[in-house]
Amino acid sequence: QVELVESGGDSVEAGGSLRLSCEVRGYYSGCLAWFRQGPRNEREGVASIGDGRTTYAAFAKGRFTISEEQSKEIIYLQMDALKPEDTSTYYCAAARGYCDLGADFQWWGQGTQVTVSS
Repeated sequence: QVELVESGGDSVEAGGSLRLSCEVRGYYSGCLAWFRQGPRNEREGVASIGDGRTTYAAFAKGRFTISEEQSKEIIYLQMDALKPEDTSTYYCAAARGYCDLGADFQWWGQGTQVTVSS
């Protein structure tokens, strides 16, 4: 059983930075990613890491960075130059095999809230 636990959500002003963390509990090897709740309540991909590569949604490129610390089984999402439209609940997700934002993510965390004020 894989359990994902997010942390790091907070309230910040526009232009600020946050680093989200996702701890992966239980044996796991595959694709990890960050998603967020979109404006129509859909989950939209933010960034993924796995297979030795990273992928980003267009809105995240240049501002967000996904990374992993394998020894601690943690992934991070460094978010810089935050905008009010980045306000959302951010979720960590895991999938086996093929890795990008379109992968079949089977495990999800509970989410962490990010609020960006103007």
